[in-house]
Formats: sequence, structure tokens, C-alpha cells
Amino acid sequence: MVLGLIWLLDGALQFQSFMYGRGFIEALTGNALGEPSWLADSVNWAANIVQSEQALLNTLFALVQITIGLGLLHRRTVKPALMLSFVWASLVWWLGEGFGMILMPMADPLSGSPGAAILYLLVGLVVWPGGRPGGLLGVRGARLMWGALWLLIAWLWVVAASSSPNAISETIQGAPSGVGWLAHLQVWLATVTAGHGLVIGLTLAGISIAIGLAVAGNWHARAFLWLSILSNLVFWVVGQGFGGILAGGATDPNSAPLLVLLACALCALTHPQPRHRLGPPASALGHRSRRG
Repeated sequence: MVLGLIWLLDGALQFQSFMYGRGFIEALTGNALGEPSWLADSVNWAANIVQSEQALLNTLFALVQITIGLGLLHRRTVKPALMLSFVWASLVWWLGEGFGMILMPMADPLSGSPGAAILYLLVGLVVWPGGRPGGLLGVRGARLMWGALWLLIAWLWVVAASSSPNAISETIQGAPSGVGWLAHLQVWLATVTAGHGLVIGLTLAGISIAIGLAVAGNWHARAFLWLSILSNLVFWVVGQGFGGILAGGATDPNSAPLLVLLACALCALTHPQPRHRLGPPASALGHRSRRG
């Protein structure tokens, strides 16, 4: 249901006047800059098609997302809605987000890489109904997927865009705000982190590796899932500016809320660490007392 509500939010955002103007096209073509030629050509091709019939196609985009959201809110239509979301999220991740910029030297987890669209798909795979824990991936598959995702995030933290001396500071400076208190917070944090990008990037890469491997191996998994939730909430405020929703022009809430939702889904697939007992179990004590 939460996933459905986020899809409804996406559909509502798609109806903004910004999406019917030049800004939406520029946002699409901007994702092609620095990409491999084959990917840049496909993104620009999609942008040209959208521009040719922008009013019609943008309205269609919004209605598709609203259809997915409404479908996820009704038990009988969850599976068709998820199947539609898999197709739609794959297309958006490719043609709308340029694979979350992971093939570019400027990919940055603080600003949203590896992209929100792929996370819609991953959450959908885990929550697929049918009585099988872990959905289509199963318990082990879901944990391994989480581990692979966070190892990718760790790698993105150490590429040049995230680990140069001023990388973190520049990302925070470029984040949308839309409200005064958030803008002041971002300016202060950008000043504090200036020149420390390498240390921060390596630290966050190490934390990401720990989050991925701990959950994949079910080692204190819930504690590390909570760590991922808290860190992504911070990133959502500081580096993603609530997805730019308050500033206008946002197409989705960005990746942090989806990573939080995915972590919540994984919580049901982990088991608490067994506690070591001192002495015989209570059942044995009770049995002895009855015999006595």
C-alpha cells in the first residue's frame, strides 16, 4: 500500500505545469550528458519523441503512474499493477534516468544514484503477493539483491564524483530546497564538509559495504537495516532536498524513500540473533521440578 501511495504521488507530480514545459525536456536531455554514446542516443531519442507530443504523452505518463498506484491499493489488482510497474520502471530507469547515472563519473548516492526507478522495481519484486516470503526473489534472493545493491552504492561513494575533496560539499550546494530552513541547513553543511569529500566518501563506502554484507548474511541484519533507514533519511533531507518536491519540478521523491521502503520490506525476512542462555532452558527446569 505504501508503494502504491508513492506511485500516486509520482502521478500527481507528473501533472505539474513544469512537466508540460521546456524544463521537462531539458531534464531528460540533461541525463544524456556524459553517458556512453549508445545510451545518450537512446535518451535523446526518447526526449525528442516526448517533445513532439508533450501534452498528450506527459498526461499519459501521469495516468500510467496513477493506474499503478490505484492498482496496488486493491488486493485483486496488485499483481497486474506490479507487472505494469516493472515495465514502466525499467523504461524510466533507462530512458528517463540514464540508468541512474551509474555509467557516468558524476554518479553520487547522496544525490540519488543509482536512481529511484530501479528501486520501484526491486521493492515490487520483494512484495509480490502469493504467500512466498521475499516475493519473486525469495528470502535468500532478496537478501542477496540487497547486498548487491549496497555494494554498488559503496562503489559509487568512491568514484570521483563522490570522493573528490569538495564532492560532498558541491552536491549539498546543488541540492534543491524550496524552503528557507532547508536552504540554511544545506549551506551550513556544505561549508562544514568542504575539503573533506574523500574521508566522508570512504567512510560512507565502508558503512555501505557493512550494510550490504550484514543483511545478505543475516548478521544483526535488523540493526543494519535501521542504519540504512536513518542514513537515507539524512540523505533525503540534505542531499536530495526531499526529492525537490518543495522546490517544484520533481518527478518523484528520489531514491531515499524507496531505499527506506525496501529496508522495511527486508525487515520481515530477517531473524533476530539468538540469545545465549545461561543454564538449562526453562522447559527443562519445569520438567525437573515436576519430577521432583
